This record gives sequence, C-alpha cells and structure tokens, in this order.
Amino acid sequence: GSVILMHHDAEILQKDLNTIRQMEIDCALFEFRAEPILLGSPKREPVVPDDETMSQFALSSPSASPITRARTRTFSRNLSLDFEMEMVFEPPDRAVHGQECIVIVDPISTGGNIAAEAAKRGYPLVVVWDKDLTEANRSHVPLCARSLKYHAQVDEKATLEETAEAVRQAVGDLKLCAVICGSEAGVTLADALSVELKVRTNGNSAGRRDKKVQQELVRKAGLRSVRQAGGTKLSDIEEFLASESMPVVVKPVESAGSDGVKMCHTVEEAKEHFTLLMNSQRKVGSQNASVLCQEFLKGKEYVVDHVSRDGVHKTTMVWLYDKRKANGGDFVYYGMIPVDIGSKEAQEMIPYVRGVLDALGMKNGPSHGEVMMTQRGPCLVEMNCRAHGGDGAWDPLAMELTGGFTQVNCSIDSYMNPDAFNKIPDQPPSPYKACGQEAMLVSFAEGTVAATPGYDKIRTLESFVSLETNYSIGSKVERTVDIFTSIGSVILMHHDAEILQQDLNTIRQMEIDCALFEFQPEAILLGRPPE
Repeated sequence: GSVILMHHDAEILQKDLNTIRQMEIDCALFEFRAEPILLGSPKREPVVPDDETMSQFALSSPSASPITRARTRTFSRNLSLDFEMEMVFEPPDRAVHGQECIVIVDPISTGGNIAAEAAKRGYPLVVVWDKDLTEANRSHVPLCARSLKYHAQVDEKATLEETAEAVRQAVGDLKLCAVICGSEAGVTLADALSVELKVRTNGNSAGRRDKKVQQELVRKAGLRSVRQAGGTKLSDIEEFLASESMPVVVKPVESAGSDGVKMCHTVEEAKEHFTLLMNSQRKVGSQNASVLCQEFLKGKEYVVDHVSRDGVHKTTMVWLYDKRKANGGDFVYYGMIPVDIGSKEAQEMIPYVRGVLDALGMKNGPSHGEVMMTQRGPCLVEMNCRAHGGDGAWDPLAMELTGGFTQVNCSIDSYMNPDAFNKIPDQPPSPYKACGQEAMLVSFAEGTVAATPGYDKIRTLESFVSLETNYSIGSKVERTVDIFTSIGSVILMHHDAEILQQDLNTIRQMEIDCALFEFQPEAILLGRPPE
C-alpha cells in the first residue's frame, strides 16, 4: 500500500512515519490466517505459490466474501514523475469548529466524491436517502466515500414536512448551510428540501428531472430543442410516431447513464419499448413516470460540466462521449475524451448550455448537460442537475487537465465559499495542462470471475494512471449494455499521444478477445433421465 502523510509540524510527520516503519518491522500490518505447515516431503522441495496464485490473493478483498463486488482504485506509482500539478487555489480551510453542516441527498456515485471532499474540509454531513433509491443503489459508493463517518442519516419520510423535521433533528445544534444533490434520483427531493429548510436553493421545478419538461422549457427560451412526445399511454405518442421519420429514441423521462434508452427503427419497436418502460422500474429510482419519444439527433454527443452560484455559471470541463452499439445496447459508454476549450465546438456549446441552465432555473450547484452537435448547431439531449456521474473516476484526470479545479471540489465552493467560487476561472485553460482520457471497460462475455489478467495488464501500460472497478474474483459479470454494467473505468495520461493511443488500442483488443477476465466453469444441465 501507499500512505500519504501531511502535517504542518515536521516532528509529528516523522513520528508517524516511524510508527509505520516499526509496524512493518514487527510484521504488525496484518493478522494472517493460520496455514497448515508441511513438515517434510520425500523430495524436500519447498512449497511456493506460483505468480497466478499470488495475483489472485492480491486481487481478493480480505473484508468481503468471494462474491462481493468491492470497488478498488489503483493509482500508478509513476504519476508524480510524469505530471506536476499546478494548484490554482490555496488548500481550503477546514470549517470553523466543524459547526457548519451540509446535507447531501443520496451520496452515491460522484455524490460520494462530493461528500468525501466536504468531509475533508471538516464539514459534518447529514445524509438523506431518497425513498425510491434501492438498497443496491445505496451501495453504489466510490472508494473514496466508503469509510466516511456521517453525522447522521435520515430516510425520506411520508411527507416533505416530516422529512425536513427529521433533518432538523439530525442537524441539532449545528448550523445547516446547504443541501446538495448527490444523484439523479435525489434531484427533486434535494430541491424541495432546500426550499423547506430555507437554504440556498434552485426552487421547485419539474424541469430539473423530467426530460420532457426540460425540452419544453428550452424551446420556450428560444433555444434549439428536440421534437418529442411523451406520456403514460400509447395514445400519447401515436401521432408523433406517425409523423416522425425513423429511427426515434424512446427513454424514461427520468433517466441516467443510458438506463432504458433505446433507438427504435420502426413504429412497432417504439411502441413495444414504450410499453416495456411503463411496466418496469428503472435503475435510477424512476417509478410510475412517463416515457418519452424523441427525434434521433445525428452528430457527436458532448457533455459540458458546470458549477453555479446565484446564476453565475463556471465551466469545469467539456468532454466528448465515446458511445457505441454493443451487446444489443444502442448507447454503450466506451469513454470520454477531453475537448479543447478553445475549439469551435466548445465555444459554441458553452453559451448554449448556460442558456439551458438559465431556462431550467438551475442557479446553484453542479450540473452536466449532454449536447448533440448537429448540422444546425448544439441541441440538448438532456440536462442532469447534479454532478457528472461515473463514480467520479474522471476526477483525477480533470484535476491534472485544469491544474487543480474540478466539478467535485468546486461544488463545495459554490455552496459554502463565495470567495473561492469567485476565484474559479470562467472556463478551463486552453490548451489543457496534460494529455489523457477515460476509457470505460466493456464486457462481451458473462460469468463468474476466476481471475483478472486484463486488469493486471492494464496496470502495466505506460500511460496508466488509475483503474476503478466493482469487479474482483468471485464477482458476477454481465454483458455491458449501459453505464451500470460497465466493468471498470481506466484513466490514461501521457505526454506522447501515440503511446496513449497504443495503450487504448491494447485495452480495446482485450475487450474484443474477452481477455479481461477468466471465468469459472459453469455447470450445464444436459438433461434428465426419463421417469
């Protein structure tokens, strides 16, 4: 392992380092299971585990059962040799006496990164869990937030008033300063609580979760929007399907990560998927919501990240989505590529997305807008009024690209530190201060993991920075069809673009060859004897 130590007092730093070194000498870092000892053998050969066996032990989680999907993040030891980070800001002061409290609704995915950033600054955290969030979704927490100790946790009650009162009781004598949304499912509740608790708020609006209402508000603002129809009955979309050219996109009005999104090539296929969505619960907590049919936008899809305070929007990153068809899914995430802020596309999209934020009344906090660059210019796919997802795996890359500010750390400033927010640049630097991208891993096979040779090889790549994954030995892998079935996220960075591309090609070939995992043999029922 690797431990980072920091302290203003050099003597304390050295004392702590000495403690670690003594534990190493005393073999006190671990307690080991009792192992049988071979007292002797005819050939007197020592029993030494091979490299494969040792690698399996290294990849197993000592605190989890073999089938537990425990997220691990591995960083390259050479990162500091290749890149020097220029910090734009002074390190944030810890909250005065820890008396300023932050409420975070559903701190999962990147919401967990924001919670970890707030905790690092000394803010006590009260978590509110949205009632539509499943237990499985609650456990979708990035590694950096796994060990967080919350001041209190509150489950959403039957009414908003009861939930707000439970939050007040949990906050107690602390000063409640902000309510921050941590996931797509919590957007509506976070808005409502911020109003009820009288803290910085965006107010209540269906347009911050309902993708159909979003497009209507954008159209009213005079901005390019998609042709669409939506509802809860087939009759609500039949006229649209009869007049719209195929293909069309059918998706839940409340969605994230391509969850439930399908490109339909016929009217019959669109009606079939509409009915399927109306009869199912989506992964981001959407229940009994309507379904949306939209024109299919041709072009490249981008995502523009912002943080806002009092209607002032700061762009933190612009990315190009790498989405492709795979395993029957139409919009499978393969990665994100940073887009030069000085490019024509970025300079056209940024003011458009800020106009969308204004149209939706999104005045405070993080957001990320997904935009298609068409022949007629940028057009909104959807606005997500919370931090960019993907478990925040992109955060270390964004930190290097911008020189120190990301949507994660700027989100805290947008609520808690107006002076720090004012120091955030209006846009990231051009060119970026590093060269890299995020590769999201796609599985074309399924089964129970016996070994992870692909992960081992990825860690040896010259441009490798970090790997974050939910999968280890014993995990059950499904074919990747959306962001929820992605088998990991790899950050690659290198000053030489050719080496970066070469390493990316290596990863993609391992995916095609189904070489990322070795799977356990599965029992096959060949048949039963006649009775």
